[in-house]
Amino acid sequence: MNGNPTLGFLLHDVARLLRKRFEQRARCLGLTRSQWQTLAYLSSNEGIHQGGLAEILEIEPITLVRILDKLADRGLIERRQHPSDRRIWLLYVREEAHPLLAEMRTLGELTRSEAFQSIPPEQRDLLFDILSAMKTNLVQACRTPVAENETRHG
Repeated sequence: MNGNPTLGFLLHDVARLLRKRFEQRARCLGLTRSQWQTLAYLSSNEGIHQGGLAEILEIEPITLVRILDKLADRGLIERRQHPSDRRIWLLYVREEAHPLLAEMRTLGELTRSEAFQSIPPEQRDLLFDILSAMKTNLVQACRTPVAENETRHG
């Protein structure tokens, strides 16, 4: 590398620092990173089954079970049996979690405000537009198999 970070490294570092700063603020909530991430994704996907949530979080289902057990023990989530398949558990956020989720949103907004501190609104909008387009392009690309000659290294 020539001293300038690549796009991938820069995106990774920004994401890592956003998480780190949020974690500094969120320590008072008494949740681990994996717990608050699970709770945040579940709040947007209520009624999802455990396997689907594990896929969204990109973690193994057994790992998610442990996280869900801890959140359930705190009274923040509940598992309900699927109406027609007893093997499937559907996940829901309990009312007790809503104040915690509101606090997480506030801490997230404070963290984003710090990150965008000296960046004008029009540049923020452009950044979101570009990153959204890149995400769309990569989601589509990931649906396409890689050509055989691209998988060889040499």
